[in-house]
Amino acid sequence: MWHYLKRVLIGKPLKTMDEGGQAITKFKALALLSSDALSSVAYGTEQITTVLITLSAAALLYQLWVAALVLILLFAITLSYQQIIHAYPSGGGAYVVASTNWGQSAGLVAGGSLLVDYMLTVAVSTTSGTEAITSAIPALYPYSVLVSVVIVIGIMLLNLRGMRESAAFLTVPVYLFIGIMVVMIGIGLYNIMSGQITYHAAAPLGGPVQGMTLVLFLRAFSSGSSSLTGVEAISNAVPNFKEPKRHNAAATLAIMAGILAVFFAGITFLSYYMGIRPQSSQTVLSQIGTGVFGHGIMYYIFQLSTAMILAVAANTGFSAFPILAYNLAKDKFLPHAYLDRGDRLGYSNGIISLAVGAIVLIIIFHGQTTLLIPLYAIGVFVPFTLSQSGMIIHWFRTREGWWIGKSLINFLGALISLVLVVVLLWQHFGNVWPYLIIMPLILLLFYRINGHYHNVAKQLRVAEKERADIHEYDGATVIVLVSNITRVTSGAINYARSIGDYVIAMHVSFDENPEKEHKTAQEFKEEFPDIRFVDIHSSYRSIATPTLRFCDVIAKRAVERNFTTTVLVPQFVPRHPWQNVLHNQTALRLRTILNSRENIIVSTYNYHLKE
Repeated sequence: MWHYLKRVLIGKPLKTMDEGGQAITKFKALALLSSDALSSVAYGTEQITTVLITLSAAALLYQLWVAALVLILLFAITLSYQQIIHAYPSGGGAYVVASTNWGQSAGLVAGGSLLVDYMLTVAVSTTSGTEAITSAIPALYPYSVLVSVVIVIGIMLLNLRGMRESAAFLTVPVYLFIGIMVVMIGIGLYNIMSGQITYHAAAPLGGPVQGMTLVLFLRAFSSGSSSLTGVEAISNAVPNFKEPKRHNAAATLAIMAGILAVFFAGITFLSYYMGIRPQSSQTVLSQIGTGVFGHGIMYYIFQLSTAMILAVAANTGFSAFPILAYNLAKDKFLPHAYLDRGDRLGYSNGIISLAVGAIVLIIIFHGQTTLLIPLYAIGVFVPFTLSQSGMIIHWFRTREGWWIGKSLINFLGALISLVLVVVLLWQHFGNVWPYLIIMPLILLLFYRINGHYHNVAKQLRVAEKERADIHEYDGATVIVLVSNITRVTSGAINYARSIGDYVIAMHVSFDENPEKEHKTAQEFKEEFPDIRFVDIHSSYRSIATPTLRFCDVIAKRAVERNFTTTVLVPQFVPRHPWQNVLHNQTALRLRTILNSRENIIVSTYNYHLKE
């Protein structure tokens, strides 16, 4: 049943040699990896105006200068990540760059920040999409959390089916949004030039604004920079591109940055020119759409495309998180399970982990994650700062090509990113303080995992001088656990004879029925007169504790005789897997507790039922 359901939801398994067929083109990569960055224009300008309006309507003039600074940062970040794509094509983005140039600790800060940020990406994107859905269908509002969770699970299943299929599905909402945004900005600018949209700005360009301060400007800039989240995703997913991977990834990043710049600049200009003010009942983008399209069919298509891009923006996290987790696991800072590919050749464990983390965030914050946007932003700009400053070190070390100019570009991006981190910590401390707690815990987790793997490797490694001293045993003791006399018991005893020099059958009895237990001992002695039978009485109806104590005693004596000790746990296996729930799992519990003993080998004898 499970295999059939898995086949329906995920699809049939692919061969390893089919991996090349899962690589994506620039056209599909733009849909798959840019949805987060492009969707941010739906709230980027609004974040700026929401801060500025706290001073006055006239202060909305500064949204143009804030937007210009955001575009400069976008330019620097785009060039920097294009350089990263060419210099570090294995994926991993900021984690790999920071680790290589700043050291492992800095790399782990970048990697840990992005892991959490991708979970926030999924949570924020799905809840934003849910808000658009519940605005259109108010009856669904009480079920907002459930709707968000369903969206996350749906995108997770889509990604488990493989990169190619998820990219094909996302092509429609992403390119619909791109198309409708181009139309809206184009018509808006045309209406301005033709006089159909009149100038309603609260303050003329260049006019003085009473009370404006640098602190308020920086606060607006830090809020508006949330539009740049998701830009780094392409550098993390370079291995997913078709050949030539580096060229295609760099080209896709340039196209995405160009589209994002045009949209962000166009929306900000229209917002200023039309005198749009943030409202609790209607978004800035919706007000612009109303001013350009009216309330006709185009407006509703525009709103639908916005809701769709916000909902599928979560897919950027699903594309980048597994590759980043793979690189961390490869360096032994995350469990090796993140190195495994699933049936559809994707890193399924990373995809599932991301979905679980996002669902937990959605449930904890009841589907209202707007207050997490500053935390969301600092999770991006810390890696931005580390990666771009790391590239400066890279250029001074390699001195390749026009390295001085590239270093200056990286310096500009690193400086602005660092300023943003400081401003976020200063002006939004009430929202970003969890970062200062979460990151040390994540770093501790990374180092504990890494330490475990190194300890395991050290203990398992066989040195050349030790190979001649490999220990040889003089014999083997086998303890067979017996519940009653059945075919399973007979088979287990016969197998124990074949591998052991000394075989003991051990049975645990309860005081409640001594006659039955005496009968069991008698039957065993008649069936196997040459095998020692030990009957241990348990007054507390426990099988595990008496078994463990007895095996410890036998194992200690075996060590003294230079014997191995094997505990053989017999069990029958039903023909159908579902039938396992009809039987107790005593064998499983016994194996679990016995596995904790250093001098005991645990083995299972399976007897398969035919009907």
